[in-house]
Amino acid sequence: MRYMLLQAYGAVELEDCTPMYEWDPADVRAHIDFQHRLNAELLASGELVDAQGLAGPDQAKFVVSDGVNPPKIIDGPYPESKELLAGYRLIDVESLDRALEIAARSSAAPGPGGAAIRQPIEVRQVMGAPDPEV
Repeated sequence: MRYMLLQAYGAVELEDCTPMYEWDPADVRAHIDFQHRLNAELLASGELVDAQGLAGPDQAKFVVSDGVNPPKIIDGPYPESKELLAGYRLIDVESLDRALEIAARSSAAPGPGGAAIRQPIEVRQVMGAPDPEV
Protein backbone atom coordinates (compact mmCIF):
# COMPACT_ATOMS: atom_id res chain seq x y z
CA MET A 1 0.00 0.00 0.00
CA ARG A 2 1.24 3.46 -0.82
CA TYR A 3 1.02 6.33 1.62
CA MET A 4 1.88 9.99 1.28
CA LEU A 5 3.48 11.43 4.42
CA LEU A 6 2.90 15.18 4.28
CA GLN A 7 5.23 17.28 6.40
CA ALA A 8 3.52 20.42 7.68
CA TYR A 9 5.44 23.21 9.33
CA GLY A 10 3.98 25.87 11.58
CA ALA A 11 1.08 23.98 13.14
CA VAL A 12 0.02 24.30 16.77
CA GLU A 13 2.55 21.67 17.84
CA LEU A 14 5.34 23.85 16.46
CA GLU A 15 4.25 27.22 17.87
CA ASP A 16 7.32 27.38 20.10
CA CYS A 17 9.69 26.14 17.41
CA THR A 18 11.95 28.78 15.91
CA PRO A 19 11.66 28.94 12.10
CA MET A 20 14.41 26.90 10.45
CA TYR A 21 15.97 29.99 8.84
CA GLU A 22 16.77 31.17 12.40
CA TRP A 23 18.33 27.88 13.55
CA ASP A 24 22.01 27.49 14.20
CA PRO A 25 23.60 26.11 10.99
CA ALA A 26 24.73 22.98 12.87
CA ASP A 27 21.11 22.28 13.86
CA VAL A 28 19.96 22.71 10.25
CA ARG A 29 22.68 20.29 9.12
CA ALA A 30 21.67 17.74 11.79
CA HIS A 31 18.04 17.98 10.68
CA ILE A 32 18.90 17.54 6.99
CA ASP A 33 21.32 14.68 7.79
CA PHE A 34 18.52 12.93 9.73
CA GLN A 35 16.19 13.25 6.73
CA HIS A 36 18.87 11.84 4.39
CA ARG A 37 19.58 8.90 6.73
CA LEU A 38 15.88 8.06 7.04
CA ASN A 39 15.45 8.26 3.27
CA ALA A 40 18.50 6.02 2.71
CA GLU A 41 17.14 3.45 5.19
CA LEU A 42 13.70 3.43 3.54
CA LEU A 43 15.28 3.21 0.08
CA ALA A 44 17.40 0.24 1.19
CA SER A 45 14.30 -1.53 2.55
CA GLY A 46 12.41 -0.87 -0.70
CA GLU A 47 9.82 1.30 1.04
CA LEU A 48 10.75 4.75 -0.28
CA VAL A 49 9.17 5.78 -3.57
CA ASP A 50 10.04 9.49 -3.45
CA ALA A 51 10.80 12.27 -0.97
CA GLN A 52 11.11 15.98 -1.66
CA GLY A 53 11.09 19.31 0.09
CA LEU A 54 8.77 21.92 -1.35
CA ALA A 55 9.32 25.58 -2.20
CA GLY A 56 7.81 28.08 0.22
CA PRO A 57 4.23 29.29 -0.07
CA ASP A 58 5.48 32.62 -1.43
CA GLN A 59 6.18 30.73 -4.68
CA ALA A 60 2.89 28.79 -4.76
CA LYS A 61 0.17 29.31 -7.35
CA PHE A 62 -3.45 28.18 -7.43
CA VAL A 63 -4.96 27.41 -10.81
CA VAL A 64 -8.73 27.37 -11.37
CA SER A 65 -10.27 26.47 -14.71
CA ASP A 66 -13.67 25.64 -16.12
CA GLY A 67 -12.04 24.02 -19.17
CA VAL A 68 -13.48 26.64 -21.51
CA ASN A 69 -12.19 30.05 -20.48
CA PRO A 70 -8.54 30.93 -19.81
CA PRO A 71 -7.47 29.58 -16.42
CA LYS A 72 -7.35 31.90 -13.45
CA ILE A 73 -3.91 31.80 -11.78
CA ILE A 74 -3.73 33.13 -8.24
CA ASP A 75 -0.78 33.63 -5.91
CA GLY A 76 -1.22 31.79 -2.66
CA PRO A 77 -1.62 30.75 -0.01
CA TYR A 78 -2.53 33.89 1.80
CA PRO A 79 0.20 35.42 4.01
CA GLU A 80 -1.83 35.01 7.20
CA SER A 81 -1.61 31.24 6.86
CA LYS A 82 0.49 29.92 9.74
CA GLU A 83 1.06 26.47 8.27
CA LEU A 84 2.83 25.39 5.14
CA LEU A 85 3.45 22.11 3.42
CA ALA A 86 7.21 21.74 3.74
CA GLY A 87 7.69 18.40 2.00
CA TYR A 88 6.54 14.85 1.52
CA ARG A 89 7.58 11.23 1.43
CA LEU A 90 5.81 8.73 -0.76
CA ILE A 91 6.23 5.26 0.70
CA ASP A 92 5.14 1.79 -0.33
CA VAL A 93 4.66 -0.36 2.78
CA GLU A 94 2.83 -3.49 3.90
CA SER A 95 0.45 -1.80 6.32
CA LEU A 96 -0.91 1.38 7.82
CA ASP A 97 0.93 0.51 11.02
CA ARG A 98 4.27 0.64 9.17
CA ALA A 99 3.32 3.99 7.57
CA LEU A 100 2.50 5.36 11.02
CA GLU A 101 5.80 4.06 12.39
CA ILE A 102 7.73 5.87 9.65
CA ALA A 103 5.67 9.04 10.19
CA ALA A 104 6.48 8.96 13.91
CA ARG A 105 10.21 8.69 13.18
CA SER A 106 9.96 11.60 10.75
CA SER A 107 8.05 13.68 13.33
CA ALA A 108 10.92 13.20 15.80
CA ALA A 109 13.53 14.75 13.48
CA PRO A 110 16.01 16.89 15.40
CA GLY A 111 15.42 20.61 15.70
CA PRO A 112 17.16 23.39 17.64
CA GLY A 113 19.58 21.98 20.19
CA GLY A 114 18.92 18.45 18.90
CA ALA A 115 15.48 18.22 20.53
CA ALA A 116 12.80 16.34 18.59
CA ILE A 117 10.88 18.84 16.47
CA ARG A 118 7.54 17.00 16.86
CA GLN A 119 6.59 18.02 13.32
CA PRO A 120 3.02 17.03 12.39
CA ILE A 121 3.03 14.39 9.66
CA GLU A 122 -0.23 13.80 7.81
CA VAL A 123 -0.52 10.18 6.65
CA ARG A 124 -2.78 9.63 3.65
CA GLN A 125 -3.21 6.46 1.65
CA VAL A 126 -2.68 6.92 -2.08
CA MET A 127 -5.78 5.63 -3.79
CA GLY A 128 -5.41 4.02 -7.17
CA ALA A 129 -7.70 4.99 -10.00
CA PRO A 130 -10.53 2.56 -10.69
CA ASP A 131 -9.92 0.17 -13.55
CA PRO A 132 -11.55 1.47 -16.72
CA GLU A 133 -14.45 -0.66 -17.86
CA VAL A 134 -13.66 -2.53 -21.02
